[in-house]
Amino acid sequence: MTWSHTDNDWPTHGLSFGADYNPEQWDKEVWKEDVRLMKQAGVNLVSLGIFSWGLVEVADGEFDWDWMDEIVGLLADSGIAIDLATPTAAPPGWLLAAHPEIYPVDHDMQPHWPGARLGWCPSSPVFRAYALRIARALAERYGHRDHVVMWHVSNELGGGNGRCYCDTSAAAFRRWLQGEYETLDALNEAWGTAFWGHTYRDFAHIIPPRGNDSKNPSLVLDFDRFSSDELLAHYLAEREVLKSVTPELPVTTNFMVGAEPDVVDYPRWAPHMDIVANDHYTRSSDPLPEQDVAFSGDRMRAMTTQRRPWLLMEHSTSAVNWQPRNRAKAPGELIRNSLSHVGHGSDGVLFFQWRASRAGAEQFHSAMVPHAGEDTQLYRDVCTLGRHLRRLAPVMGSRTSQARVGILFDDEAGWAMTKGVKPNNHLAYGRLVRDWHHAFWRLNESIEVLPPWSDFTGYEVLVVPGLFLTDDDTATRVSAFAEAGGTVVVSFLSGIVDEHDRVRLGGYPGAFRDLLGAWCEEFRPLQEGETFTLDNGWSGAEWTELVRAGDAEVIARYSGGHLSGRPAITSRSLEGGGRAVYVSAGLDSDALLALTRSLVRPTGVANVPSGVEVLVRRNDEETFTFFVNHAGDDAVVTARGREMLTDEPVGGALHIPAGEVRVVRSGAVS
Repeated sequence: MTWSHTDNDWPTHGLSFGADYNPEQWDKEVWKEDVRLMKQAGVNLVSLGIFSWGLVEVADGEFDWDWMDEIVGLLADSGIAIDLATPTAAPPGWLLAAHPEIYPVDHDMQPHWPGARLGWCPSSPVFRAYALRIARALAERYGHRDHVVMWHVSNELGGGNGRCYCDTSAAAFRRWLQGEYETLDALNEAWGTAFWGHTYRDFAHIIPPRGNDSKNPSLVLDFDRFSSDELLAHYLAEREVLKSVTPELPVTTNFMVGAEPDVVDYPRWAPHMDIVANDHYTRSSDPLPEQDVAFSGDRMRAMTTQRRPWLLMEHSTSAVNWQPRNRAKAPGELIRNSLSHVGHGSDGVLFFQWRASRAGAEQFHSAMVPHAGEDTQLYRDVCTLGRHLRRLAPVMGSRTSQARVGILFDDEAGWAMTKGVKPNNHLAYGRLVRDWHHAFWRLNESIEVLPPWSDFTGYEVLVVPGLFLTDDDTATRVSAFAEAGGTVVVSFLSGIVDEHDRVRLGGYPGAFRDLLGAWCEEFRPLQEGETFTLDNGWSGAEWTELVRAGDAEVIARYSGGHLSGRPAITSRSLEGGGRAVYVSAGLDSDALLALTRSLVRPTGVANVPSGVEVLVRRNDEETFTFFVNHAGDDAVVTARGREMLTDEPVGGALHIPAGEVRVVRSGAVS
């Protein structure tokens, strides 16, 4: 089989299907069985070598390539492509023993002792030198093999070493601060160091936010930014080495994009990826795992250029092993989750991992081949999914459509909101954003979850939920969107502080006060168990405010209690036809649904049965419509074209069995 690359750097072997493959855990007879089962399931891509450093470089500068040569050759002979990893997620024992100074150190100055993943300080020049040496050795040995089609730098960078507080990191942090602020006067002003008398007279006096005591939130925020930049610098250093040897191969690393602030600032990393890739795992305690899949996908597609495809690098076939109670996926859930990711823009479905491990920290993590082996429902579902993906091959390269709703999500805003003391310390930033996403998702609206520096062109509604930290540029562009005719919805706890985490004066939400025409005198967070009711019948909990309407129209007022009769939701009309809505209250899910329904025009999918999610991808000639039935009952929708999984024509009514997916291929839509 010959492998090539499209003009968007993507290997042209169809929708990717496979997993992390760790043959080093098994003897060579199992390798032969693996290849047989992979071909039977339709696997066409595996991520190889992620944790193999110590098995390839067995001592400092001493390499044993024999086993890797053999497995690379076996996969080539079997027509299975390789996403080859630099193994820098797992520094070998000889390196850790010789250079304990590379250990990451926690905020109490305790080293992370060897035994887990990513056991290295991102600022360590010693580790960087060894990491680049193994990356170059791999590139020179395997990078020109036809079936090595892409590079996978390390693994889940930051997932174990996201913050290092060692002296090497402290020195790097000080250099970073000097680059950001240039002078101590600028830093002291930005951080408000006069509070508690912490004014700095020398950059050498600044240390990372060590210990558990309350710290200056501006210092903590900048350390979070620095930590993201340090890990990105490491990725870029490995990328540069790989590109110097194999400039034609795409390079990526796997993100961990979810519904809470990420360990690093992935949207700022995304432009440095040839293929934007993500690891996504649902949580057993999540009452709506299907919406979590959608939220992650809606964030990922917003990180790509012009809604190009992205890649699901990891998810689970069934239970994971790292949650308090690890729920096995229900029948059909493996396939439904996988195809939902494809509908949201992924050009592949990969898992962790291919074969369930017998030993080690993740021995009870599900895999494509479970401990019970081939004769299992799970492996049969894997094979069914493989057949589905082969039938969906024409979807590859198609793009998701322009969304009507944009929801702003910013890691820096999340870091600022979740670090330090706040008026309500039980509010989770990700939950605020996801609640708004859930409301539009229930309406089957097309949504993108955007970083705030995005281009807002093409959206009809822009939601700003809990954007605690808002810089002047974001505030200006949000206002311009409304003035140009768009609808902006700003929730409580948005626009409260500037980019340095300093409170904006003059009334909340300071960054959006002029746009909204309404402002808050005082936060009135509710106590546990307290609720409120509005005069239109809506209700909620957690948060209220003492609001003055100014020149905005009052949409709903509080009914009863200390705020009775005071504004809760306002709307201000703008000359250009746009409007700005302020939601100062913590509305419950039904109230949010009612509000969002009033914000968007009805679409052609408005009458789809409850529980059926509709996703659309297009190329220049065709449209691919995914109908994902999350409900426990069969559903019928109206569609025309050809159903791709069953290869049956659809002339009106399309039947979707409970828990299943159907994909209709039709001619281009103007």
